[in-house]
Amino acid sequence: MTTKKQKMVENAKSSKKAGSTDVATEPNVGQTDSRWTGAFREILSGSAVMSVMAVVASIIIGGILIAVTDSRVQETAGYFFARPGDMLQAIWESVSGAYSSLFQGAIYNFRRPGFLNGIKPLAETLSFATPLIAAGLGVALGFRAGLFNIGGRGQMLFGAAAAGWVGFSFDLPYGIHLVVALIAGIAAGALWGGIAGYLKAKTGAHEVITTIMLNYVAFYFVYWMLSTPGMLQAPGSNNPKTPGMKDTAILPQLFGPNFQLHAGFLIVVAATVFVWWLLNRSSLGFQFRAVGFNPHAAKTAGMNVNRMYFYVMLYSGALVGLAGVIQVLGTVTTGFSSGIDAGIGFDAITVALLGRSKPWGVFAAGLLFGAFKAGGFSMQAAQGIPIDIVLVVQSMIVLFIAAPPLVRAMFRLPKPSLEATAGASNVQGRKAVVSK
Repeated sequence: MTTKKQKMVENAKSSKKAGSTDVATEPNVGQTDSRWTGAFREILSGSAVMSVMAVVASIIIGGILIAVTDSRVQETAGYFFARPGDMLQAIWESVSGAYSSLFQGAIYNFRRPGFLNGIKPLAETLSFATPLIAAGLGVALGFRAGLFNIGGRGQMLFGAAAAGWVGFSFDLPYGIHLVVALIAGIAAGALWGGIAGYLKAKTGAHEVITTIMLNYVAFYFVYWMLSTPGMLQAPGSNNPKTPGMKDTAILPQLFGPNFQLHAGFLIVVAATVFVWWLLNRSSLGFQFRAVGFNPHAAKTAGMNVNRMYFYVMLYSGALVGLAGVIQVLGTVTTGFSSGIDAGIGFDAITVALLGRSKPWGVFAAGLLFGAFKAGGFSMQAAQGIPIDIVLVVQSMIVLFIAAPPLVRAMFRLPKPSLEATAGASNVQGRKAVVSK
């Protein structure tokens, strides 16, 4: 009897140990699985993936429009049920040909002899992207502080006018002349953006209304200066256009005269680094982000919200004005007219939205839109596809960015921050319990 009882006790102990090990190991496995699942969910629901999927969806819709408007596809659609392969082949040829031409016009042209000739499209892409990135940084900086700077056109025009006036009016040594022109253009853009910031801080006037109105004021004022002899108009000319920039005020070419890329691209890279440092490493940038997140809480914390509004618009206008400076001192150096902004002031809003108002995100978005601009002309010339298709793709990007649930539904992406929000509330609850 004793031995039987001892065996029963030993069996019970061993079963308890086995059960305890199972209980101990199963939560670890579950925690590991949930950890990886949560990380994967966070990646798929992140802003970067949403931006990429918005671009992908827009390109797909652009391909559909290319196929629908192609004459060969329309012809084969008439006898689709008799020979469906003809229509499918026509769709493939039209879409692949269009996007192949877009790639060759924006990145690398395989048809040109030699590497240097083939890489010229990439230089054009970077050249188109340079002012877009500068203006996009300015708009994104306003977004981070809760301000919608829609006055890019006016700030670009004033920056271009100031830099251009210094560029063709003064005789200064090389280097000094360029620096003075850059400073003058950036200061003019900051001044024009600061007007909207001052009105916002002092009167509470909405920045969207004031910046739109200032766009018109800047356009007609600059046009008047371009049409008035002795101001910005070229001597002896009746056209509303300035004389060419002097050689000492022109941004140098990075790879020689055969390439359009100039030193303005390096300035934009430096501006991107500066904006990243300003937002993430400086106390002023912290105040910008705090005001953008919750101005009432920022005011309660002792921050001068109105002053931050004024400072943000100064910095934002300076960056957008830099885009105008780059245009007149690097891209259009033979003289400019009132159309020097080329729609960049409004395209910058799309670039800032696609970049999620983050400096390096704006940089990447500017490169993408520069590729669209450079490759769109090649696509039109090679395939006869209207350049408006590229504009449709850009517009669809804005639509998808403005409607994240639509992108999630299309690509079956998980909803963002639900677990993170629950986790944050749990952490706050635990802190409250601990404090009690």
